[in-house]
Amino acid sequence: MAVQGMALRTGIACELPVFQGLRGATRASHSFSIASCSPSSRRLSYSGVCAAALKPLGDRVLVKVHKTEEKSAGGILLPSSAQTKPQGGEVVAVGEGRKVGEKTVAPAVAAGAKIVYAKYAGSEVPVEGEQHVLLKEDDVVGMLESDDIKDLQPAGDRVLLRVMETEGKTAGGVLLTESAKEKPVIGTVEAAGPGALGEDGERVALPVKKGDTVLYSKYGGSEFKSKDGSVFVVLRVQDILAVLS
Repeated sequence: MAVQGMALRTGIACELPVFQGLRGATRASHSFSIASCSPSSRRLSYSGVCAAALKPLGDRVLVKVHKTEEKSAGGILLPSSAQTKPQGGEVVAVGEGRKVGEKTVAPAVAAGAKIVYAKYAGSEVPVEGEQHVLLKEDDVVGMLESDDIKDLQPAGDRVLLRVMETEGKTAGGVLLTESAKEKPVIGTVEAAGPGALGEDGERVALPVKKGDTVLYSKYGGSEFKSKDGSVFVVLRVQDILAVLS
């Protein structure tokens, strides 16, 4: 069923959405398309907002998604589980910030920043033929100007750990497969975020710093592999159990 929307008097010609019906979704995201805007024609599907007027609210940020490599250097198609490049993109627009009491705290990220964000977070928004995602600022894992996870600068109360390597053999000299190795829970802090926001809107410093060796929750955080093969974990500070002296 198609329903033609009524024109709004905004001073600029704008063709409103034509609804094509609703489809079920398997994840908490909105599927709609915002087409390129021009002074003479602005149109989109499902939403009544033109691309040029898409302004995130509160502590939300609009991110242009980076495409991940789907093939190996030899041309072999990679499943999503084998693609080691972190989920990331470039910030296009930010909201005014989050409310903490009577105070509005501006987002810690700005337009143009290269970020990594939590997998499956946010709502997908195709804008002008490019894939974008609307996120809450808390879904931003950190800033990453390069394409190597070891250079990540964590956001908020997150910490970047270099995971301690596990033994590849048993005491008797038997080689262990990856699945048989004990999952490591010890790592070294490579970088720490500025801290979470307190009730007064100020950042609360983290209890760990770069160089600390820590014990962390076995299934905490997200695991990444750097270009040199080193394994890193990005997690929240509450997933760190202890500092090892």
